[in-house]
Formats: sequence, C-alpha cells, structure tokens
Amino acid sequence: MEKQITYDKIRYYTYINDSVVKKPIKGVVISFFGLGCQSMYNGGDTTEGEFYGKDGILYVVPYNNPWGWMNRQEVDYTDEIIDVVFEHFDLPKSTPIVSTGGSMGGQCAITYMAYAKRTPVACVANCPVCDVVYHYTERVDLPRTLYSALYGTNGTLEEGLKSLSPVHLIEKLPRVKYHIFHCDTDDAVNIEKHSNLFVEKMKKEGFDITYDIVKNRGHCDLDYDSKLKYAQYIKDEIIK
Repeated sequence: MEKQITYDKIRYYTYINDSVVKKPIKGVVISFFGLGCQSMYNGGDTTEGEFYGKDGILYVVPYNNPWGWMNRQEVDYTDEIIDVVFEHFDLPKSTPIVSTGGSMGGQCAITYMAYAKRTPVACVANCPVCDVVYHYTERVDLPRTLYSALYGTNGTLEEGLKSLSPVHLIEKLPRVKYHIFHCDTDDAVNIEKHSNLFVEKMKKEGFDITYDIVKNRGHCDLDYDSKLKYAQYIKDEIIK
C-alpha cells in the first residue's frame, strides 16, 4: 500500500505541537501511549505540547494501534510520521530525537530504540514493561493484546514476545542515554520483574542509564519532583 501520511493531513495520524513550537526547532520528542489508549487531540494543544514548544522542541504523539506493543507495523508507522516531520521542516539529520512513554508506552519507547529508522539520542520511560515474556502472564487482560500485536508473524509466540521485550533486546539497543522511572507500589507492572531487572542488565552491559525509583506511588503516578525530573531529562538531551 502506498504511504498515506502527508503534512497537510498529519493530524489524522498524530498529535504535533507545530502551531506553538518556537523556531528554530531544536529537537523532537516522541511520546508513546499506554495500553488501550485511543485518544485523538482535537481540542487544541496539550500542556506537554506547549511546555516543550516554548523551548523549540517538537512534541509528537503517534496515534498507534492501542494494542501495538511496538510491533513491526508500529515501528514503520512511527518512522513514517517522523520522516514527514523532518522533510516538512527541513530538519538536519543530526536533529536529536528523544523516545518517551509510560507503561506499554515505556516499553514502546525502549523497543523503538532498537528498530527506529532514525535512532533517538536518548530514551526516557516511566514504569515501562521491560520483560514482555513475563508480562504475557502477569495479568489476564494482556495475552489478547500481545497475541493481536504478533498475529501473523513468523516463528513461535515466545520468539515474538522476545522481539518486543526490552530485557531481550539489550544487544540491539544503541549506546545512548536511558532514563528509567518506576513507582515502587506499581501493581500493574511489577517493578522487580521489569525495571529492576532491565536496569541491572543494562548496567552490567555498560550502558549509560539512570534509575529513579519513586516511593509510595502507583503505576505511572510520578510525584511532582519526578515529573519535573522526567521533563528535564528530555530537555537536557536536546538542548545542550
């Protein structure tokens, strides 16, 4: 099928803060949805879009499949959006991209690092799913979503799950900066089975990774200071 995303129709496919971003553009943030999100932003710019726009940062939220899990289709769809953005604004190849998201969006942010056409300079993830093989068994609502994401792919289910799983993709991840946040009372994505394991393995392999454990907070519920730190990590990776 021929590609459908053009800049004049880009809002059919993604949120972008181009109406408020300050020129010149210094970088791009991609923010990935959590599981099941189907929102389109039709009511003006988001708080995040305005926040990053003030510093010349394009903020892009692809409208990916709600059960995508950064499968091959989601990688290609995201790449197509970013290609259109780079072409429209005539951005240099060196323009920094930061990959971000929470929960499944955090898993997507990390997994995209391994497959992206334009490799991001950093990843910032909140309560990310890091072991997708384990996560398949973690909650009863999850198998249908992962089976959907992998349906029609070659190989076994376990091979497919590993192809989406940050802890199984470490050898494919670029040697850039990673910033991981996880709330210690998360009952949706177990901190020990996911971020603790991922960060331990990343450090063992010599990656540049920071880890912020947020005390007494639930799934993706960053406190005020952690939200500021999360945003600052993103900005620091773009504005040098």
